[in-house]
Amino acid sequence: MKTWLALVRPGDWLVVSLAGIAVALSFPLLWRGGPADRAVIRLDGRIVAEYPLNAARRVEVTGPIGTTVVEIQPGRARVFADPGPRQYCVRQGWLTRASAIAICAPNHVSLALAGGQTGYDSLNY
Repeated sequence: MKTWLALVRPGDWLVVSLAGIAVALSFPLLWRGGPADRAVIRLDGRIVAEYPLNAARRVEVTGPIGTTVVEIQPGRARVFADPGPRQYCVRQGWLTRASAIAICAPNHVSLALAGGQTGYDSLNY
């Protein structure tokens, strides 16, 4: 009995190789966000503040369990401090690309970056 590898021809290997290369090249080209130009801070889904990413500032947002501090620097933003127990949004680090988001779920606060060209949105995947 022949294995399935014996049935594969050299042209088949070429097609599989080209398809693999095309898929590998499509990830960085199609799933990237452009540079962000503003930070959008939400509390309970409502926009409470929107700032351009051209100047350094700190913004405090009071949620149900305490105050979340958002730090904005030219071209990037992050959640600096949050009263949540696991600190997931703080550990997210600096956000630099459009459509990047940090969600502080226990305090109902989120930080999202917006720009002209949005990229792949992991929330809708």
